[in-house]
Amino acid sequence: MGWPECGEVDILEMRGSSPASIVSSLHGPNYSKGESFHNHYDLASGSYGDDFHVFTFEWTADGTRWQVDGNAFFIKTAHGVEDSGRAWVFDHPFYVILNLAVGGGTFDGPPDADTLFPQQMLVDYVSVSAPAPVAP
Repeated sequence: MGWPECGEVDILEMRGSSPASIVSSLHGPNYSKGESFHNHYDLASGSYGDDFHVFTFEWTADGTRWQVDGNAFFIKTAHGVEDSGRAWVFDHPFYVILNLAVGGGTFDGPPDADTLFPQQMLVDYVSVSAPAPVAP
């Protein structure tokens, strides 16, 4: 199964030109690229590169939730996707992305003389866990 039918979760995408803002998205069949389900989270001050931050993505059969430093900012349910006439495809393996865009395509435009190089994204760790089972 190819993209976007397989599904893609962008835990965070950051435009190098907007260092205080991230975008988190769900991509799937008939909701990819500019038609994705997405939301952004802007820092009140400074930029993401000033300090480490904790990005959390929670996924269950019922839906998804994104947080930055414990602040929930985007929730998308399976019912919400289906109610929009689109398929919920996050019940099988899918892509998970952390992205720092320094240019290219339409997301941050082509690099030019004002683009700062080098750019880097430091990831301390990625943790995957399952919720504790519910006791009968």
